[in-house]
Amino acid sequence: MSDILTVPVGLGDRSYDVLVGAGALDSALNRLPALFPRRRAIIVTDKHVADHHLGTVSEKLAGAGLVPHPVIVEPGETAKSWDGLRHVVDALLDLNIERSECVIALGGGVVGDLTGFAASITKRGVGFIQIPTTLLAQVDSSVGGKTGINTDHGKNFAGTFHQPKLVIADMDLLTTLPRREQLAGYAEIVKAALIGDAPLFDALEADGADVMEGEALSRAVAAAVAFKARIVAEDEREAGVRALLNLGHTFGHAFEAEAPKNAIRHGEAVAAGLGLAFAYSAHRGICPKADADRVAKHLETVGLPHGATSLAWTDWDASRLIARMRDDKKNQDGRITLILARGIGDAYIDRDTDETDLTRFLETQL
Repeated sequence: MSDILTVPVGLGDRSYDVLVGAGALDSALNRLPALFPRRRAIIVTDKHVADHHLGTVSEKLAGAGLVPHPVIVEPGETAKSWDGLRHVVDALLDLNIERSECVIALGGGVVGDLTGFAASITKRGVGFIQIPTTLLAQVDSSVGGKTGINTDHGKNFAGTFHQPKLVIADMDLLTTLPRREQLAGYAEIVKAALIGDAPLFDALEADGADVMEGEALSRAVAAAVAFKARIVAEDEREAGVRALLNLGHTFGHAFEAEAPKNAIRHGEAVAAGLGLAFAYSAHRGICPKADADRVAKHLETVGLPHGATSLAWTDWDASRLIARMRDDKKNQDGRITLILARGIGDAYIDRDTDETDLTRFLETQL
């Protein structure tokens, strides 16, 4: 077992650790009994993750003196719905969960978001633990306490801020993950570096495609989590600087909304959005073109999209993408808010986007 990296998320009496590395779950077992006073571990997971990991995780929990109680949800974004939320909340209530207990989210971002939301509203709040099984969830959604479901009005439009008690990012749980899903998660690591950690980007760039392997990946995950932890500690509820974590997401969410279901992955859309955010920053004369070119080259080197035309779906329309961007939750006073960059490691919030200029720019990129 490799050394486990511990990243603290400092939020006063709601602080918690993120354990990163191969074998992180084994290293966490001695912590768990204190979080389960009734010695039962309610585990929310989906059918796909259950097939791969539920048996092993349940055995480890049983070895720590806990009795597993699985709650199975449907795989995919359809679970992040009012019906999916009702299913999980009813399951917790059927088990008569107490406020002193925790529920485990075992899965990717969908399971984590859904379970966290259910935990936050059941009996006005029970604890939960994140055991993310995708790289994307390890570096992004499992840390920071943003929970939620999708509604007819948009992605994650109903939710709460509810911090986990512990996050266990065990790299051994990624072994069954397809390469495409691993790459989609890596986009969030690059995003952290581009927002405010230029030395991290230099290191990722130096590793090239090898960054996706072994200890290099564990170090990259821990560095990205540490960066996000600093942002969350400063701005837990996204009133200011935390909005920087949406670098690439305004473009990315528009791509996701416009593409056919399952045509592109969230991380792929974010990667393309990162490339466009830097390209648009260079277009406006804010960012050196050389930095935008470095970003595009690194994304291409590791096998990620770096713009609209390198996504698996390419039938885009600039005006429709702009319409999607107008619905973004970060917008204020009817104006599109973008996260742009003055250079690598120097992102900022831009609330003065000229829609006409942005539309023209997008037309050149499609």
